[in-house]
Amino acid sequence: MKLSTIIEELELEIITGETGISNIEAEGVYIGDLLSLVMAKAKHDEVWITIQTHINVVAIADLLELAAILVAENMEVDEDTIEKAADMDIVILKSGLPAYDLACRLHDLGM
Repeated sequence: MKLSTIIEELELEIITGETGISNIEAEGVYIGDLLSLVMAKAKHDEVWITIQTHINVVAIADLLELAAILVAENMEVDEDTIEKAADMDIVILKSGLPAYDLACRLHDLGM
């Protein structure tokens, strides 16, 4: 599913990576906040739903080539995280919804 469709349907805020969004295809969803588990279980081109916002999430998203980081619960994204993600063309999105609700909405969209 096109990341741009997900953003529109879920009314997500784009924090970084706006220029490349129309070309990104999301192939699945991973939900998790324990970074070591995300590194072991998340897959290429998935949207990662998390409440983690520190700079290490950018490194993981880059390493795993994730489609996007989706920050739940309106958590504030650290400024250094935003800068690093922008430098690395990593998409960070944000929503006020809890992770469970985001996952349900993505499932309803066919993810």
